[in-house]
Amino acid sequence: MEEQQVVIAGGGPVGLWLAAELRLNGVGVTVLEQRTEVDQRSKALTVHPRTVEVLASRGVHRRFLAESLRIPTGHFANLPTRLDFSVLDTPHPYTLFLPQARTEELFEEYALGLGATVRRGHRVTGITEQQDGVVVRVEGPTGPYAIRAGHLAGCDGIRSTVREAAGIGFPGTPSTYLGWLGDVRLREVPPPGFSRFGEHGGLMIVPLPDGRWRIVGTSPDSATTAWPGDLTLEELRHKTVAIAGDDFGLHDPSWLSRFGNATRLAERYRSGRVLLAGDAAHQHYPAGGVGMNVGIQDAFNLGWKLAATVNGWAGPGLLDSYHTDRHPVGRQLMEHSRAQTHLFHAFTPEGLALRALLDRVLLGSSEAGEVLAGRLSALDVTYPAGDPTAHPLTGSRAPGTTFAGTDLFGLLRADAYLLLDLTAHRALAGRAQRHVGVHHGSLDVPRTGWHEVRAALVRPDGHLATAWNEPDDTELAAAVDATLTTTLGGRTHPSGTPTAVPLPRG
Repeated sequence: MEEQQVVIAGGGPVGLWLAAELRLNGVGVTVLEQRTEVDQRSKALTVHPRTVEVLASRGVHRRFLAESLRIPTGHFANLPTRLDFSVLDTPHPYTLFLPQARTEELFEEYALGLGATVRRGHRVTGITEQQDGVVVRVEGPTGPYAIRAGHLAGCDGIRSTVREAAGIGFPGTPSTYLGWLGDVRLREVPPPGFSRFGEHGGLMIVPLPDGRWRIVGTSPDSATTAWPGDLTLEELRHKTVAIAGDDFGLHDPSWLSRFGNATRLAERYRSGRVLLAGDAAHQHYPAGGVGMNVGIQDAFNLGWKLAATVNGWAGPGLLDSYHTDRHPVGRQLMEHSRAQTHLFHAFTPEGLALRALLDRVLLGSSEAGEVLAGRLSALDVTYPAGDPTAHPLTGSRAPGTTFAGTDLFGLLRADAYLLLDLTAHRALAGRAQRHVGVHHGSLDVPRTGWHEVRAALVRPDGHLATAWNEPDDTELAAAVDATLTTTLGGRTHPSGTPTAVPLPRG
């Protein structure tokens, strides 16, 4: 029987990013994807600010920036007042407009370049969990076979075979609303950022890179638990005219689809040697274009933890912390998408009044807009510290800034913590280890909560493991050494710079 350290079920953006993270740690990985090629019908079109930071943390963001349109605002349930990303504390205060198909192509190229194995046309059919591994049963182009893996990651979507085979519950609520979309050509070009909302429905029209346009919307007849049949071009035309007063000469559809608001969250993200990420762990209404982004951020959190476990340098409970970190993010995603679902389908006089009221709140309150922008962009995510005595910065996202002229994201590595020595005289010199890199300097721009910090330990995913305020150098060094010993599973490693699989940065 074939053996592999990690098998990933699902070769979409989430599975491919996870594969790349594992390969950056030298972990053997095979991705099994039942589709034979990338699906050009892109569900997602948006790469949010935190995901751009994730890309920058591995030096692969420039390719995405070069191919994308940068949009400095977002929306909450298509309310007229846009969310301003320029107020966010990030060097990337914008979303990137890029079809999911292209994101997947770039991720696959990246993962393959790092040595991942990607098998298209291979479908996981079942698993057998063992104490020291997982047997993965697969149906391939030439017939069934099995792989014995140390760990299995289910990134195989809302109908996840891995989740069901592992017996992980997926509770939630069924679909009660249906949205619709059409990728079409137009004879008349609508104004930029075209959107409408009223008693007859709501829609947005956005240009696609291939000269087509996406019309996406909701209408009063969308409140249903019965499947009305596949969307037709004539139905799309009728709905567009009813809402916008014009069909813009829509024709030549390449994709017509409906989507529901079924909302479910996996009971746990880890079951022994089986882990879930992306749509396999959470299903929701596609409000704000966050779904793919949350999945990539799942993989970013999981990748280094799984690799550290496989490679033997994980501290106690590190892999369990994947669920602890990301499950609350999934719960917040449920709340956020449910709230927007209601507003997307608020066509009654009462619903329209609620939308108008919320829009005035956004228009008159920069704080409200900033809160929603932080949530939509995922820049507000802070992971639980798990210890009431922990430093207040523990679990927070490291600021998107520079230290002594060096970009923080450029310092992060998939296989190493980053120790920031903020003392004036390098009190923590000599503490570089195989899985700990050290950077000496100071914050070029002061940050809230950082004025007394003399050292901070940043995880490979850019969140703070801890920070220290100790004013005495001896006490500071002792505290740092104790934390590093615990963090690295009680093991010390030879001094020197961290090592990793060679990483293309550009």
